[in-house]
Amino acid sequence: MLLSTDIWAGALIRRAELGGAFATVIRKGDPRAGAVLIKVVDRRAGVAHLYSEATRGDGERIWMQPVNSRIEADLDAYVERAVRVDPDLWIVEIDDPQGRHFLVEAVETR
Repeated sequence: MLLSTDIWAGALIRRAELGGAFATVIRKGDPRAGAVLIKVVDRRAGVAHLYSEATRGDGERIWMQPVNSRIEADLDAYVERAVRVDPDLWIVEIDDPQGRHFLVEAVETR
């Protein structure tokens, strides 16, 4: 990320709020260079998605879904394992009835 993680996360939250969603930081990691996981929840439909930043072979940065599940408990289990591996990890949760992630970067979905 070109911006520090805390500023980038704040901008994502602001985009979500402007779009009518609720977003918050669930866990703060390193404010300058922590990695981020984005959890998008549609509570009405009972589904969730998790997004993680990755780098393609050509060096392009993208967001991808690291878990092939829409069940929130499965995603939470992945997040718990990821936090044990990377204590600087940020978790941003977006609650949106339309299931939007509000990322402006490239996103690969399953």
